[in-house]
Amino acid sequence: MFETSQRRSNSASPSNSLIPFFWFLGKEPKIAIPCRQSWVSFYCTRTYRGPIPRSLRKRINKRARAAAKPVLDEVLFQKAISQLPPRFTHEELHNVIALQDDPLVCLELFNWASQQHRFRHNVLTYHITIKKLGAAKMYEEMDVIVNQVLAIPSVSSEALYNTMIYYFTEARKLIRAVNIYKHMCGSRKLDCRPSIRTYNILFAALLSRGKNSYINHVYMETIRCLFKQMVDDGVEPDIFCLNCMIKGYVLSLHVNDALRIFHQMDTVYNCEPNSYSYNYLIHGLCAQGRTTNARELCDKMKKTGYVPSSTTYNSLVNSLALEGEVDEAVKFLWEMAENHRLADFITYRTVLDEISRQKGTRDALRLLELQEKNFVDGQTYKKLLHELEDNTHNLNRSKVMIKAGFLRDIIALGSLKAIHVHQGEKSLQEEYA
Repeated sequence: MFETSQRRSNSASPSNSLIPFFWFLGKEPKIAIPCRQSWVSFYCTRTYRGPIPRSLRKRINKRARAAAKPVLDEVLFQKAISQLPPRFTHEELHNVIALQDDPLVCLELFNWASQQHRFRHNVLTYHITIKKLGAAKMYEEMDVIVNQVLAIPSVSSEALYNTMIYYFTEARKLIRAVNIYKHMCGSRKLDCRPSIRTYNILFAALLSRGKNSYINHVYMETIRCLFKQMVDDGVEPDIFCLNCMIKGYVLSLHVNDALRIFHQMDTVYNCEPNSYSYNYLIHGLCAQGRTTNARELCDKMKKTGYVPSSTTYNSLVNSLALEGEVDEAVKFLWEMAENHRLADFITYRTVLDEISRQKGTRDALRLLELQEKNFVDGQTYKKLLHELEDNTHNLNRSKVMIKAGFLRDIIALGSLKAIHVHQGEKSLQEEYA
């Protein structure tokens, strides 16, 4: 039976949707229940009042995850053992582990087989167990088995090492992944050396930090060194690898280096650029305000038969509108609609603001109505319409305020003149009196 306890503060109790409840099965109440002003900690009766520090929250959540770990299903485990013959081979153990859906059963089978007389694990059993644990995000258990593999030089293969690197990058343990990469480089077996697959996994992991240009700038030096090492080792880069380099240079704001890689793709690396190559470069050029180069590259992209992505079109339209080329921006906006690419809210707002500034609000409303009939959904149309109305109201209000300010200045200037004239007449009367 589940037991819960909750301490409420003197203030109004928070809603159920804001309170993450932790339920545990046991005799003793081992619960952490957060409220707005108090927490009940794990394994003790201490109550924390006031704001909870982040480090304490991490410890509480870690204890919650540790207490909520799943328990081994003994029935499934015994059923899996019964499927193995008395003297099973590595292939038979591999097949049984591959059929299990429960990662705990897979781990227990692996440990049970390790204790059997005259049985030693090989690449097959290590590989399938690491796959199962990595897919279940049981990284601590996986790390133990990885250490066993690294301690046995005879157990090694490129696919096994690549699987380790992949799941460590999924867990954001990049240092661990790089250490395995170095272990591969130092291997005496040539078939265990890093391949293009290894480098692609590392490139994808180092570029997965999103749009933070500072982090990408820091990681880009590591990516550049990895790429140089790959070329020096005689590994030919593929299209994915070269696109990762272009994307990394663009995200770290080194667009000229990205252009250098782009121009070397055909001549040096015998690899034709694809749509991703063009999209990354056009977006980077627009981000730096190099709209002319971006437009030329877009025309070249369309001549090769590729259609720009929605992000590329949005970047190009925004860049053109911000530079005042409203007609070209509207032209690309209609081209987006023809190619079934959607413009986002910021793109529409930028174009409409520039049109209303250059040509007037009527032209902006006319374009919005034309787009609303075919491409803009109702909610976006209402937002854009409200934005135009607010901008028009603010513009008219500023004009009125400017006019009122001029009138106040004129009135104040006239009053000062009248005061000076009056004072001058008064002084003359006193002088001749």
